[in-house]
Amino acid sequence: MLNSVKLYTAIVLAMVFWSFSFIWTRVAIHSFQPMMLISLRLLIASVLLFIVSKSTGRFQKLRRKDFKWFLLLAFFEPFLYYVGETYGLTTVESTLASVIVSTIPLFAPIMAFVVLRERIGLANILGILISLLGVFFVIYEPGGGFKANPTGIALLFLAVLAAICYATVLRKIPRYYNNMNVIFYQSLLGLVFFIPTSLLTDYSSWQTLTVSRESLVALLMLSVFASVIAFVLFAGAVRQVGVAKTNVFVNLIPVFTAIFSWLILDEMITRSKWFGISIVVVGLFVSQWGKIKFNKQTEEIL
Repeated sequence: MLNSVKLYTAIVLAMVFWSFSFIWTRVAIHSFQPMMLISLRLLIASVLLFIVSKSTGRFQKLRRKDFKWFLLLAFFEPFLYYVGETYGLTTVESTLASVIVSTIPLFAPIMAFVVLRERIGLANILGILISLLGVFFVIYEPGGGFKANPTGIALLFLAVLAAICYATVLRKIPRYYNNMNVIFYQSLLGLVFFIPTSLLTDYSSWQTLTVSRESLVALLMLSVFASVIAFVLFAGAVRQVGVAKTNVFVNLIPVFTAIFSWLILDEMITRSKWFGISIVVVGLFVSQWGKIKFNKQTEEIL
Protein backbone atom coordinates (compact mmCIF):
# COMPACT_ATOMS: atom_id res chain seq x y z
CA MET A 1 0.00 0.00 0.00
CA LEU A 2 2.80 2.40 0.97
CA ASN A 3 4.66 1.63 -2.27
CA SER A 4 1.51 2.34 -4.28
CA VAL A 5 1.09 5.70 -2.56
CA LYS A 6 4.72 6.59 -3.34
CA LEU A 7 4.32 5.45 -6.95
CA TYR A 8 1.20 7.50 -7.68
CA THR A 9 2.56 10.47 -5.75
CA ALA A 10 5.58 10.39 -8.07
CA ILE A 11 3.34 10.29 -11.17
CA VAL A 12 1.17 13.19 -9.97
CA LEU A 13 4.26 15.24 -9.09
CA ALA A 14 5.60 14.71 -12.61
CA MET A 15 2.27 15.98 -14.01
CA VAL A 16 2.40 19.01 -11.68
CA PHE A 17 5.94 19.89 -12.80
CA TRP A 18 4.99 19.55 -16.48
CA SER A 19 1.89 21.66 -15.86
CA PHE A 20 4.04 24.36 -14.30
CA SER A 21 6.42 24.22 -17.30
CA PHE A 22 3.88 26.11 -19.41
CA ILE A 23 3.73 28.85 -16.77
CA TRP A 24 7.50 28.96 -16.19
CA THR A 25 8.04 29.29 -19.95
CA ARG A 26 5.60 32.21 -20.13
CA VAL A 27 7.53 33.93 -17.32
CA ALA A 28 11.01 33.13 -18.67
CA ILE A 29 10.36 34.49 -22.18
CA HIS A 30 9.99 37.97 -20.69
CA SER A 31 13.81 38.01 -20.45
CA PHE A 32 15.01 35.24 -22.76
CA GLN A 33 14.37 34.76 -26.47
CA PRO A 34 12.81 31.33 -27.19
CA MET A 35 15.94 29.72 -28.69
CA MET A 36 18.12 31.21 -25.98
CA LEU A 37 15.78 29.93 -23.27
CA ILE A 38 15.70 26.40 -24.64
CA SER A 39 19.49 26.26 -25.13
CA LEU A 40 20.12 27.32 -21.52
CA ARG A 41 17.42 24.95 -20.25
CA LEU A 42 18.95 21.98 -22.04
CA LEU A 43 22.49 22.91 -21.04
CA ILE A 44 21.57 23.00 -17.34
CA ALA A 45 19.51 19.81 -17.63
CA SER A 46 22.34 17.95 -19.44
CA VAL A 47 24.86 18.88 -16.73
CA LEU A 48 22.46 17.78 -13.97
CA LEU A 49 21.65 14.48 -15.71
CA PHE A 50 25.35 13.74 -16.25
CA ILE A 51 26.15 14.43 -12.58
CA VAL A 52 23.27 12.26 -11.35
CA SER A 53 23.99 9.36 -13.72
CA LYS A 54 27.72 9.37 -12.90
CA SER A 55 27.22 9.68 -9.14
CA THR A 56 24.70 6.81 -9.11
CA GLY A 57 26.84 4.58 -11.33
CA ARG A 58 24.18 4.48 -14.06
CA PHE A 59 26.09 6.35 -16.76
CA GLN A 60 26.36 4.52 -20.10
CA LYS A 61 28.56 5.51 -23.02
CA LEU A 62 26.83 6.18 -26.33
CA ARG A 63 27.65 3.42 -28.81
CA ARG A 64 28.69 4.62 -32.28
CA LYS A 65 26.10 2.46 -34.07
CA ASP A 66 23.29 4.12 -32.09
CA PHE A 67 24.41 7.71 -32.70
CA LYS A 68 22.17 8.26 -35.76
CA TRP A 69 19.05 7.23 -33.85
CA PHE A 70 19.83 9.52 -30.92
CA LEU A 71 20.53 12.41 -33.30
CA LEU A 72 17.16 11.86 -35.01
CA LEU A 73 15.53 11.53 -31.60
CA ALA A 74 17.03 14.87 -30.50
CA PHE A 75 15.86 16.54 -33.72
CA PHE A 76 12.23 15.71 -33.01
CA GLU A 77 12.47 16.22 -29.24
CA PRO A 78 13.78 18.45 -27.80
CA PHE A 79 14.52 20.52 -30.95
CA LEU A 80 11.33 20.55 -33.03
CA TYR A 81 9.07 19.97 -30.02
CA TYR A 82 10.49 22.83 -27.96
CA VAL A 83 10.52 25.17 -30.97
CA GLY A 84 6.81 24.59 -31.47
CA GLU A 85 5.90 24.72 -27.78
CA THR A 86 8.04 27.72 -26.77
CA TYR A 87 7.26 29.90 -29.79
CA GLY A 88 3.61 28.87 -29.48
CA LEU A 89 3.56 30.06 -25.87
CA THR A 90 4.68 33.53 -26.97
CA THR A 91 1.24 34.04 -28.55
CA VAL A 92 -1.07 31.53 -26.84
CA GLU A 93 -2.20 31.27 -23.21
CA SER A 94 -0.70 28.54 -21.03
CA THR A 95 -4.03 26.77 -20.57
CA LEU A 96 -4.74 26.40 -24.29
CA ALA A 97 -1.14 25.31 -24.93
CA SER A 98 -1.40 22.54 -22.33
CA VAL A 99 -4.73 21.36 -23.77
CA ILE A 100 -3.25 21.04 -27.28
CA VAL A 101 -0.06 19.35 -26.08
CA SER A 102 -2.09 16.90 -23.95
CA THR A 103 -3.57 15.44 -27.17
CA ILE A 104 -0.23 13.78 -28.01
CA PRO A 105 -1.37 10.32 -26.72
CA LEU A 106 -4.44 10.60 -28.97
CA PHE A 107 -2.60 11.11 -32.25
CA ALA A 108 0.39 8.82 -31.58
CA PRO A 109 -1.48 5.69 -32.80
CA ILE A 110 -2.07 7.38 -36.17
CA MET A 111 1.69 7.66 -36.73
CA ALA A 112 2.13 4.10 -35.46
CA PHE A 113 -0.44 2.99 -38.07
CA VAL A 114 1.26 4.90 -40.91
CA VAL A 115 4.84 3.89 -40.05
CA LEU A 116 4.52 0.63 -38.14
CA ARG A 117 1.14 -0.58 -39.45
CA GLU A 118 -0.26 -0.91 -35.94
CA ARG A 119 -4.04 -1.16 -35.75
CA ILE A 120 -6.00 1.91 -34.57
CA GLY A 121 -8.74 1.02 -32.09
CA LEU A 122 -12.28 2.39 -32.11
CA ALA A 123 -11.70 3.87 -28.65
CA ASN A 124 -8.80 5.92 -29.96
CA ILE A 125 -10.77 7.28 -32.92
CA LEU A 126 -13.65 8.20 -30.61
CA GLY A 127 -11.22 9.81 -28.16
CA ILE A 128 -9.70 11.95 -30.94
CA LEU A 129 -13.11 13.21 -32.06
CA ILE A 130 -14.22 14.00 -28.50
CA SER A 131 -10.98 15.80 -27.63
CA LEU A 132 -10.97 17.86 -30.83
CA LEU A 133 -14.47 19.02 -29.91
CA GLY A 134 -13.06 20.01 -26.51
CA VAL A 135 -10.21 21.97 -28.12
CA PHE A 136 -12.83 23.82 -30.19
CA PHE A 137 -14.61 24.98 -27.02
CA VAL A 138 -11.31 26.08 -25.45
CA ILE A 139 -10.44 28.16 -28.54
CA TYR A 140 -13.95 29.50 -29.25
CA GLU A 141 -15.54 32.20 -27.11
CA PRO A 142 -19.36 32.42 -27.31
CA GLY A 143 -20.28 35.76 -28.85
CA GLY A 144 -16.64 36.57 -29.53
CA GLY A 145 -15.56 33.94 -32.05
CA PHE A 146 -12.07 32.45 -32.16
CA LYS A 147 -9.73 34.32 -29.81
CA ALA A 148 -6.60 32.19 -30.07
CA ASN A 149 -3.72 33.14 -32.38
CA PRO A 150 -3.81 30.71 -35.36
CA THR A 151 -0.02 30.83 -35.76
CA GLY A 152 0.43 29.93 -32.11
CA ILE A 153 -2.01 27.04 -32.45
CA ALA A 154 -0.18 25.78 -35.57
CA LEU A 155 3.16 25.90 -33.70
CA LEU A 156 1.71 23.92 -30.79
CA PHE A 157 0.38 21.27 -33.16
CA LEU A 158 3.89 21.19 -34.67
CA ALA A 159 5.06 20.28 -31.16
CA VAL A 160 2.42 17.54 -31.04
CA LEU A 161 3.62 16.15 -34.39
CA ALA A 162 7.25 16.29 -33.22
CA ALA A 163 6.40 14.38 -30.04
CA ILE A 164 4.60 11.70 -32.04
CA CYS A 165 7.60 11.30 -34.38
CA TYR A 166 9.84 11.22 -31.30
CA ALA A 167 7.83 8.34 -29.81
CA THR A 168 8.15 6.43 -33.09
CA VAL A 169 11.93 6.92 -33.28
CA LEU A 170 12.26 6.05 -29.59
CA ARG A 171 11.31 2.49 -30.47
CA LYS A 172 14.54 2.27 -32.46
CA ILE A 173 16.64 3.06 -29.37
CA PRO A 174 18.05 -0.22 -27.97
CA ARG A 175 16.87 -1.33 -24.52
CA TYR A 176 20.55 -1.35 -23.58
CA TYR A 177 20.18 2.30 -22.46
CA ASN A 178 18.36 3.16 -19.25
CA ASN A 179 15.82 6.00 -19.26
CA MET A 180 18.12 8.53 -17.60
CA ASN A 181 20.79 8.07 -20.26
CA VAL A 182 18.25 8.32 -23.09
CA ILE A 183 17.07 11.67 -21.68
CA PHE A 184 20.68 12.79 -21.14
CA TYR A 185 21.81 12.04 -24.70
CA GLN A 186 18.72 13.50 -26.34
CA SER A 187 19.20 16.69 -24.29
CA LEU A 188 22.92 16.86 -25.03
CA LEU A 189 22.48 16.24 -28.76
CA GLY A 190 19.60 18.70 -28.78
CA LEU A 191 22.19 21.40 -28.07
CA VAL A 192 23.78 20.55 -31.45
CA PHE A 193 20.64 21.97 -33.05
CA PHE A 194 19.81 24.70 -30.56
CA ILE A 195 23.11 26.50 -29.95
CA PRO A 196 23.86 27.34 -33.63
CA THR A 197 20.20 28.29 -34.19
CA SER A 198 20.21 30.49 -31.10
CA LEU A 199 23.39 32.26 -32.22
CA LEU A 200 21.81 32.93 -35.62
CA THR A 201 18.44 34.13 -34.33
CA ASP A 202 19.33 35.68 -30.95
CA TYR A 203 22.90 36.94 -31.37
CA SER A 204 22.00 40.58 -30.70
CA SER A 205 19.89 39.55 -27.70
CA TRP A 206 22.83 37.66 -26.17
CA GLN A 207 24.84 40.88 -26.26
CA THR A 208 22.16 42.99 -24.57
CA LEU A 209 20.70 40.35 -22.28
CA THR A 210 19.01 41.67 -19.15
CA VAL A 211 17.56 38.98 -16.90
CA SER A 212 14.93 39.56 -14.24
CA ARG A 213 14.92 37.54 -11.05
CA GLU A 214 11.56 35.97 -11.99
CA SER A 215 12.80 34.84 -15.40
CA LEU A 216 15.99 33.35 -13.94
CA VAL A 217 14.01 31.40 -11.34
CA ALA A 218 11.64 30.20 -14.08
CA LEU A 219 14.63 29.01 -16.18
CA LEU A 220 16.06 27.05 -13.25
CA MET A 221 12.65 25.55 -12.46
CA LEU A 222 12.22 24.47 -16.08
CA SER A 223 15.68 22.88 -16.13
CA VAL A 224 15.56 21.10 -12.77
CA PHE A 225 11.91 20.15 -12.33
CA ALA A 226 10.43 19.94 -15.86
CA SER A 227 13.48 18.65 -17.78
CA VAL A 228 15.03 16.36 -15.16
CA ILE A 229 12.95 15.41 -12.10
CA ALA A 230 9.61 15.04 -13.95
CA PHE A 231 11.19 12.77 -16.60
CA VAL A 232 12.93 10.62 -13.97
CA LEU A 233 9.72 10.25 -11.93
CA PHE A 234 7.63 9.47 -14.99
CA ALA A 235 10.14 6.99 -16.42
CA GLY A 236 10.25 5.16 -13.08
CA ALA A 237 6.46 4.96 -13.00
CA VAL A 238 6.27 3.63 -16.56
CA ARG A 239 8.62 0.79 -15.66
CA GLN A 240 6.35 -0.25 -12.76
CA VAL A 241 2.82 0.13 -14.13
CA GLY A 242 3.28 0.42 -17.90
CA VAL A 243 2.84 3.16 -20.48
CA ALA A 244 -0.95 2.96 -20.92
CA LYS A 245 -1.82 3.30 -17.23
CA THR A 246 0.76 6.03 -16.66
CA ASN A 247 -0.41 8.01 -19.69
CA VAL A 248 -3.86 8.35 -18.14
CA PHE A 249 -2.32 10.77 -15.64
CA VAL A 250 -1.20 13.01 -18.54
CA ASN A 251 -4.89 13.96 -18.68
CA LEU A 252 -4.37 15.95 -15.49
CA ILE A 253 -1.91 18.39 -17.13
CA PRO A 254 -4.44 20.76 -18.74
CA VAL A 255 -6.49 20.81 -15.54
CA PHE A 256 -3.48 21.62 -13.37
CA THR A 257 -2.22 24.19 -15.87
CA ALA A 258 -5.60 25.95 -15.97
CA ILE A 259 -5.70 26.18 -12.17
CA PHE A 260 -2.07 27.35 -11.83
CA SER A 261 -2.45 29.86 -14.70
CA TRP A 262 -5.52 31.30 -13.01
CA LEU A 263 -3.76 31.54 -9.63
CA ILE A 264 -0.33 32.74 -10.82
CA LEU A 265 -0.75 34.44 -14.20
CA ASP A 266 -4.31 35.73 -13.66
CA GLU A 267 -5.44 34.06 -16.87
CA MET A 268 -9.22 34.19 -17.09
CA ILE A 269 -10.78 30.74 -17.43
CA THR A 270 -14.32 31.10 -18.76
CA ARG A 271 -17.08 28.50 -18.42
CA SER A 272 -16.62 27.66 -22.09
CA LYS A 273 -12.93 26.92 -21.51
CA TRP A 274 -13.64 24.77 -18.46
CA PHE A 275 -16.23 22.89 -20.51
CA GLY A 276 -13.71 22.41 -23.31
CA ILE A 277 -10.98 21.24 -20.92
CA SER A 278 -13.41 18.71 -19.42
CA ILE A 279 -14.30 17.34 -22.86
CA VAL A 280 -10.60 17.02 -23.80
CA VAL A 281 -9.92 15.08 -20.59
CA VAL A 282 -12.89 12.79 -21.24
CA GLY A 283 -11.62 12.17 -24.77
CA LEU A 284 -8.17 11.29 -23.44
CA PHE A 285 -9.65 8.81 -20.96
CA VAL A 286 -11.80 7.24 -23.70
CA SER A 287 -8.76 6.80 -25.97
CA GLN A 288 -6.81 5.04 -23.20
CA TRP A 289 -9.66 2.87 -21.92
CA GLY A 290 -9.10 -0.05 -24.27
CA LYS A 291 -5.36 -0.09 -23.54
CA ILE A 292 -5.91 -0.13 -19.78
CA LYS A 293 -8.42 -2.97 -20.04
CA PHE A 294 -6.05 -4.94 -22.29
CA ASN A 295 -3.11 -4.45 -19.96
CA LYS A 296 -5.19 -5.53 -16.97
CA GLN A 297 -6.20 -8.75 -18.75
CA THR A 298 -2.60 -9.40 -19.77
CA GLU A 299 -1.35 -8.92 -16.20
CA GLU A 300 -4.01 -11.38 -14.93
CA ILE A 301 -3.00 -13.99 -17.53
CA LEU A 302 0.69 -13.61 -16.64
